[in-house]
Amino acid sequence: MIELTKETFEDEVLSSGGLVFVDFYGEGCVPCEALRPHVDKLEEKYSGSIKFTALNTTKARRLAISQKVLGLPVLAIYKDGEKMKELIGEDATADNLDSLLREMSE
Repeated sequence: MIELTKETFEDEVLSSGGLVFVDFYGEGCVPCEALRPHVDKLEEKYSGSIKFTALNTTKARRLAISQKVLGLPVLAIYKDGEKMKELIGEDATADNLDSLLREMSE
């Protein structure tokens, strides 16, 4: 998984062609930490068709707000630089993410 910063977000996500998954997480976010092992497994499953990235919103608050990330966790899929779909809060589960990734990669 590519760890994003406010300096690399543009190149890795917004200027990137194809599908990019972004795990917006924060330090001390227990649901975010609980999701990470599931996200890592899904990265292995979809590694050929989706680029996996993560952004620590604690270190990039303005960037997170610009992407309309106002709570955590947020799991988002971008296609050709445009946010297509996202899972927020209680909807951000491993099963929902797997379904979303499967749908987007078809």
